Amino acid sequence: MKTDIIRIDNQGDGFTEALDMVDRTAAYARLENKSALQLSLLAQEMLCLARSITGDLQADFWIELTDGQFNLHMSTKTLMDADKRSMLIEAASSRKNEAAKGLLGILRDKVEQALVVPVNHSQDEVPFELMSDVGNRVCEEPEWDGFERSVLLKLADNVKIAIRGDKVDIIVSKHFK
Repeated sequence: MKTDIIRIDNQGDGFTEALDMVDRTAAYARLENKSALQLSLLAQEMLCLARSITGDLQADFWIELTDGQFNLHMSTKTLMDADKRSMLIEAASSRKNEAAKGLLGILRDKVEQALVVPVNHSQDEVPFELMSDVGNRVCEEPEWDGFERSVLLKLADNVKIAIRGDKVDIIVSKHFK
């Protein structure tokens, strides 16, 4: 069974509909309450992971169910840089790009890695002259703590991430008896 595809964005549109669809799919599969909650948590963390890493998010989300095997799918496009690519690959169970299969896939991945824009962090630091003006306190955005990644890797049977150009596909798999 494949569910409808729900469009999700970083404004929160589609998020509630996606979680409702997860609950309906769990009910359809007659999952126990604990398993249904785990599936819902996996979906929430998957969506939050993508939003945390990719920033601006417009994604398609759907579920495929086969014999108790739930595959949560999300597909999105993002302006890829070296940091995003690294964080996405780190979120995969295998720590590998699933799109890099076969000789051509591996070659394409190597070329894309070479072409990815490196992030320049040198402008992130406050010059010494300005440090005294702010009382040695630098206000910065909290860094991503990777919580979503750790929850996904702990609860899911498998997390696959395929990056091809600016397209990112995430598949979170969990089998319930």
